[in-house]
Amino acid sequence: MRTELTGSTALITGAGRGLGRAIALHLADMGAAVVAADLDAETAKATAVAVEDLGLPAMAVEMDVSDDASVTAGVDRVEREMGGFEILVNNAGVDHTVPVTGMTTEAWQQVIGVNLSGPFLLSRLTFQHLSERRRPGHIVNIVSTAAKRAWANASAYHASKWGLLGLTHALHVEGREAGIAVTAVVAGGMRTPFILDRFPDVDVDTLQDPESVARTVGFVLTAPEGSVIPEVMVIPTRETSWP
Repeated sequence: MRTELTGSTALITGAGRGLGRAIALHLADMGAAVVAADLDAETAKATAVAVEDLGLPAMAVEMDVSDDASVTAGVDRVEREMGGFEILVNNAGVDHTVPVTGMTTEAWQQVIGVNLSGPFLLSRLTFQHLSERRRPGHIVNIVSTAAKRAWANASAYHASKWGLLGLTHALHVEGREAGIAVTAVVAGGMRTPFILDRFPDVDVDTLQDPESVARTVGFVLTAPEGSVIPEVMVIPTRETSWP
């Protein structure tokens, strides 16, 4: 086990499976305690147990990132039981693959709520808690090549990810004085349920292992003191959405 993040606690959303779970396990391997937050309490618990099996402290939190009350309750619990956290990884995400004429208002609001409002709610609380305690920290937002280019049948997803990229850079500016670094990890397609469940016929050879993105998250979290990586892109070699 490595020690770069020893003494830190990382809260990761959407940590029950896929990329979120990969990030949780990789950061634990780097020495961080982990808070696995997910809408699915059982998968969050499974990730927390896997981290504990590595010998690191962990807890699971059931959280709907699009709901202000749920986010506040979850963060308050982490403050009580883990003494807070220094690292936030906003990873939870949803999508509805439909043309704009078939996009219901409810579906639109769900995508924006999870992918954009969720990172805002959690980042706001993170800024507040770290500033009150005068502690440095780092927020990593998992963006997407959907924030760089556009394709059909993903209007809400594009809107949310373009917005998340903008939010990330705005928070980067605001975090300077408080010692809070903020990074956008722009990730290309991965072999995770997010893609495989919706597109079962996809050529998996065109996708990357989520561990590659998890390692990129670990990389930006260990930038030398006095430096920050505000944006980095990690895509499969055969990625077709960029450039």
